[in-house]
Amino acid sequence: MSSGAATIRRAAVTDPTHRTESASQSRIRTVGAGKRYGDFQVFRDVDLEVGAREVVALVGPSGCGKTTLLRCIDGLLPISDGEILIEGARVTEPRAGVAMVFQHFGLFPWKTVFDNVAYGLRLAGAAKADIAEKVPHFINMVGLKGFEKVYPYQMSGGMQQRCGLARALAVEPKVLLMDEPFAAVDAQTREILQLELLSIWEMRPTTMLFVTHSIEEAVLMGDRVVVLKGRPSTVHEVIEVDLPHPRTRETLTLPRFAELREIVWNTLKDEARQAEFELEKGR
Repeated sequence: MSSGAATIRRAAVTDPTHRTESASQSRIRTVGAGKRYGDFQVFRDVDLEVGAREVVALVGPSGCGKTTLLRCIDGLLPISDGEILIEGARVTEPRAGVAMVFQHFGLFPWKTVFDNVAYGLRLAGAAKADIAEKVPHFINMVGLKGFEKVYPYQMSGGMQQRCGLARALAVEPKVLLMDEPFAAVDAQTREILQLELLSIWEMRPTTMLFVTHSIEEAVLMGDRVVVLKGRPSTVHEVIEVDLPHPRTRETLTLPRFAELREIVWNTLKDEARQAEFELEKGR
């Protein structure tokens, strides 16, 4: 946690085995991480750890640097201060074992579903036999069986995001980073994909760090919600999500879910309104 007035709210965890295993090994660690563009400081003094079986949601007002931080963790952008470690190794470039799911799918329009999903494996030098075995497995896992020869322009937004998720999962990453993964789809599709991703995670638990503007999504999916605030932003608060696993649609009806949603919203609302007016002035 960064120095300053950061607050940590903790509560008894309803699934102690899950939480203990999650926290026992640090897969992602940022130490005093900061990013500047010239004189403009995006974020500073970001201290964060994400465990080996942990799902962490990163929230904050628009423009606070959530996506920039995620790209720094992925190695797509260099940090200006501090360091970022994945499994104890300093991140200086994209590395094996880390996969990113982008907001706008990131598919190659000239490749079929099969070839898009196979892309990461081919890039890693996987054998043809491995590709032939793994790609159909992950296509089926995300519900796209039968669409192997379809191109992105022939698919709905939800199907395209399923394809992007299958491509990320196919390399069997130790760390899965997601930048607003469901923001570009409609509300019903978003809820379906959230629940299906949670189901996939239960089958293949791994480290997952995702950026979202949806408070409900953060609480539904996260073991913790990390709130970035300020200009430049830093970690303002870490909120423990003490909801039982596995998470299902019934989780949304729990009184504790509503309580946690209000905690996150009350932490964000003043700065979110301020950011909205600043964006309006800048138009």
